[in-house]
Amino acid sequence: MRAVITVIGKDMVGILAKVSVKCAENNINVLEVTQSILQDMFAMIMMVDISKASVPFTDFAEDLEKMGKEMNLSIHAMHEDIFNAMHTI
Repeated sequence: MRAVITVIGKDMVGILAKVSVKCAENNINVLEVTQSILQDMFAMIMMVDISKASVPFTDFAEDLEKMGKEMNLSIHAMHEDIFNAMHTI
């Protein structure tokens, strides 16, 4: 099972590192990352493997959102099934 993590906000040092550490702490493997800096705005999309996660996905997603608020970023994690459902309608 996979999930997509998006991060948007003002650029600062350590965003990718902090999100990657949160994944590692929860046994979530980062499969792909794309990121851009648009003027002073940071935008990142990560594809992660959640099949061996050590916590329920909803808890992980809530932890990321909380971390995002603390860093003044918008961080969201969405299960792959949401994308699949959107494209089958």
